[in-house]
Amino acid sequence: MKNSVYGKYEVYLPLILEEFSQQLEDKNKEMQQKTGHKLFEHFTARVKSAASMEEKCARKQLPVTAEGALKVIHDSIGLRFVCGFVDDIYKLAELIRGLDGCHIILEKDYIQHAKPNGYRSYHIIAEVETPYEDCLGNKPGSYFIEIQLRTLAMDSWASLEHQMKYKRDIKDPKRIVRELKRCADELASCDLTMQTIRDLIQESQT
Repeated sequence: MKNSVYGKYEVYLPLILEEFSQQLEDKNKEMQQKTGHKLFEHFTARVKSAASMEEKCARKQLPVTAEGALKVIHDSIGLRFVCGFVDDIYKLAELIRGLDGCHIILEKDYIQHAKPNGYRSYHIIAEVETPYEDCLGNKPGSYFIEIQLRTLAMDSWASLEHQMKYKRDIKDPKRIVRELKRCADELASCDLTMQTIRDLIQESQT
């Protein structure tokens, strides 16, 4: 049987994912108890399969090793949080920055600076301290987590765009791209309107 690209460190990845996501679930519950609303509605989580990671290492012309998979590439562990409002995304990002043992390596704001195709999201690469040995022999060791923060509208659009990307023999693909971009812009406008409505409601209650 072929050895995994993650080597003996593969068993730690789901544990790290569970521990990190549980921290944020607990914080979300605390926030709801204090303020009456949640920072995020739901989330999805995954450990990238060994086969997918091997393919990515090869595509990027990196050594197909645990070090390549866990230290050079930063998305072996992935989390996507879906928030109700745009402001909640930035509050959740701030919360993540403040977690003990969590160091932010990279942040990309595709909400303020949408991609040309209309894609919007907030991306974070975090390096988290863990009690487990890492592939450099450090114990406690550190592992990377890729985090995406989206509103419900952003997530719906990204899911549709992802499906369209893999369709073959689409007639007039340029029109599809234009329509997807237009849809993304309209959804972004709706997100801002919903945020404004919530702000007005909160102001009226103070």
